[in-house]
Amino acid sequence: MSFGDPNNPYGPPPQQPPVAPPAAPPGYGYPQAPPSVPPQGYGYPQQPAYPGYPGGNMMPQTMPGLMMTARVLLFIVAGVQVLIGIFAIFGAATINDASNAGEDTFGNNGLSDIGHDSAGIIFVIALLFLALAGLSITLGVKFSRGGQGIRITTMVYGIIGSLFGVLGLINASNVNSSAALVFALLWIGFGGVMAAAMIAPSGAAWFNRPRY
Repeated sequence: MSFGDPNNPYGPPPQQPPVAPPAAPPGYGYPQAPPSVPPQGYGYPQQPAYPGYPGGNMMPQTMPGLMMTARVLLFIVAGVQVLIGIFAIFGAATINDASNAGEDTFGNNGLSDIGHDSAGIIFVIALLFLALAGLSITLGVKFSRGGQGIRITTMVYGIIGSLFGVLGLINASNVNSSAALVFALLWIGFGGVMAAAMIAPSGAAWFNRPRY
């Protein structure tokens, strides 16, 4: 009996070739990366985040439409205030010159004193309008970078302007002046839009936005 015969049924079974063990599965929670790409972790610079609204990267912010309208109205109001101030200064100077001429002709009397006083009052009013024009321009310029102080100041400014418009409307009704009536209505509308733009949620969000 030969054990070396492969056809011998009583011989030992032929030896099987060794089987390679299965590859170990990847560890849980650690994604595999290609060999050419280094893993992102400690020691590797991270990509910087783009600025935007909190909670994610967003596109650059743009001023809401109502805010842009209020800003344009501020510049228009500033132009009107400058014109009123300039004309008032010329009016005060004219009245003062007339009072001086009356003194030279008729001597120092009550009319000349009234003229000088009126010129002084008109000149103060002119300076007030010029100062308000400076405030209007400052508020309009600060819309792009200003904070809550600009918002509150503009809101109060618009409310006060609307109140003066209401007083002008009452006066225009008493004197039956169509020009004064139109001017008062425009002033009420301008002030109302300014105040509404600051009270609106879009206005509050604009002045509360993050700045980079």
